[in-house]
Amino acid sequence: MLRDDKLDDFLDVFWDEKSADSVDTDFWEEPQEKEKLNYLEYSDLMAVPKNKGKLPPRTLAAIFLIVVMIPVTIWVGIHFFNDRKYLLISLVIVFYSMIPFFLTFESRKPQAREVLIIAVLTAIAVAGRAAFFMVPSFKPVMAFVIISAVCFGAESGFLVGALSMLVSNMLFGQGPWTPWQMFSMGIIGFLAGILFQKGWLKARKVSLCIFGFWAALFIYGGIMNPVSLLMSSYAITKRNLLAIYISGLPVDMVHGAATVIFLLLASKPMIEKLERIKIKYGLIEE
Repeated sequence: MLRDDKLDDFLDVFWDEKSADSVDTDFWEEPQEKEKLNYLEYSDLMAVPKNKGKLPPRTLAAIFLIVVMIPVTIWVGIHFFNDRKYLLISLVIVFYSMIPFFLTFESRKPQAREVLIIAVLTAIAVAGRAAFFMVPSFKPVMAFVIISAVCFGAESGFLVGALSMLVSNMLFGQGPWTPWQMFSMGIIGFLAGILFQKGWLKARKVSLCIFGFWAALFIYGGIMNPVSLLMSSYAITKRNLLAIYISGLPVDMVHGAATVIFLLLASKPMIEKLERIKIKYGLIEE
């Protein structure tokens, strides 16, 4: 395990800011059986929001883009292009999601390492979805999207969620469902970031797992189930909606269970390391 007192040296070597010969490269600590954390210590907050409760103006702009512009764009694609220009619509959604992300740097230029962090998190989510391709709906994407939002904000959470679905669908297959998947996963990341910033979502395993399971069941499933009905060309009636929700419930339960499992396994080490990196290098400061 990486020693806490050696993390800064490790990052300096990783970012090529120092030569490996100029620092002590004994970064790893031996396991100590005597040091066991009790439950309260283990469940301590892994991160705290900066300027708790305050949403910056760019978040309001992001809300307008996400709640108004993206649904309108998807509707235009369905109504005027007969749902056949889904790649174009997907790229427009990516453009919308990049606007609030880059507004994060309104007072300065973004550093390459800041964009790199988002790219790496997206790549991890895509690789995780590909690694479990044999298990339908059992995917870690949502867990990594929530972690991204907690560490780097709502705008980054939406961008990671939208890009993860677009890029991973190059492996799983693009289609009219792609813009909806991007929107659904992005919304979960954006909402996680806002709830964390307001202090309503705590960076604790239990809190993150409850949110992840709820989001998979009611947000992702709540959007994608009616979309499946819409793409199947069935009439949207109460009976049909109830049928599609019941038939999709097992899938949503598996998706929610996977999110809980991956948050239990990955949230603590990832959030702690990402917070250290963010603080050390001033990444995506509020």
